[in-house]
Amino acid sequence: MTAARGLKEYILSQDKDAVVEIADTIEYISPLLNKAITGGYVYMAKNTPKMYGHVYHSADKKTPINKTMELTTFTLRNKLLPLIEDFAPDVVITTHPFAAEILTALKRKGLTDVPIIEIVTDFEIHAAYINDGVDAYIVSSREMVDQVVERGVERVRVYPYGIPVNTKFLDDIDRETVFREEGLDPDTPTILIMAGSFGVTDILKIYHKIVKSPEDFQVIVITGKNEKLFETFERYLRKITLNNTLIEIQELTSRDKKPKSVKKSKKKKAAKPTKLLYFTDEVFKYMHMADLIVTKPGGLTVSESIAAGLPMAVFKAIPGQEEQNASFLESKGMAVRLAKDNTCTTTISRLMRDPEELNKMKQAIKVFSKGNSAAHVYKLMLDLTEKHRKKKEEIN
Repeated sequence: MTAARGLKEYILSQDKDAVVEIADTIEYISPLLNKAITGGYVYMAKNTPKMYGHVYHSADKKTPINKTMELTTFTLRNKLLPLIEDFAPDVVITTHPFAAEILTALKRKGLTDVPIIEIVTDFEIHAAYINDGVDAYIVSSREMVDQVVERGVERVRVYPYGIPVNTKFLDDIDRETVFREEGLDPDTPTILIMAGSFGVTDILKIYHKIVKSPEDFQVIVITGKNEKLFETFERYLRKITLNNTLIEIQELTSRDKKPKSVKKSKKKKAAKPTKLLYFTDEVFKYMHMADLIVTKPGGLTVSESIAAGLPMAVFKAIPGQEEQNASFLESKGMAVRLAKDNTCTTTISRLMRDPEELNKMKQAIKVFSKGNSAAHVYKLMLDLTEKHRKKKEEIN
């Protein structure tokens, strides 16, 4: 949805007469099915990540899972047809493989001939993205072009344009003014923690290990729409501020629901200046303020970070696409991994005291970045629409 919104905003900025509709395919077909699928994904990703990884990798091969998906697509395809018939689009862009599955099924049946552009919102290809009837694939890198071609797609239909994001992630900010407005020091290194995808205990542990670093820096934490996390973090920060010490949290066992005890560290130490935020639609601003982001390696957050030129420290990648994303980023020098143990503190300390290492990561991002992906996709969209129009004229 984030990629779709970023693309929509760009299209409307170029053509005020354009009519763009974003549709959640599964929600449109069946709100109940959507709730079951999204709820199942969230549950597996958080509670049984290894099982999720197994399902993800199994679905990338010829297994009964694929047959089930094909049967589901066949059953549900006609339920999406009214949307296509009523809106009568010139082109359809999909940002999720399920949407492409449904649309190409309609196309193969001869129920629509609309051009389809599929945006792959991860950094490794998966079988779910490969569908007969897709006119163009948008991928994140040239390596992915080869991956898609190896799956039987013509190279001329694969474009390494990157994942579209809001163009504000590409724009610079007035650093002095923004830092002053946010109550932070523009001359102090800044770490941004995107915490919404972490569990409450996980993020407290991550934060605690990060701020144990002796280096001088300030922290911005965004919890997203996670009220429990925000409130718990707020209490935690208040306790740190009142005691002017770091709080040591005992490691939790799998049976523990909350820490057994909380104790002050023997060595008193001022807490890092920290700005805590709930939901914000100005993530782009905080990314431009930061020198490093700590985040899970989801495709869109990673793409926004790349657009903002922001080095990444990735943590707790879910087996499957997040693990693949993390490996890709690390191989390209755009990110480091944070381990669960105390080496997390060591890694952050190393980065914060060595601006040259951060700069190398920034340069790697600059080399990899595709610039304004939405602009490239928009041009391709116009080209495909025009070719389709001419083809229809010739037939008529």
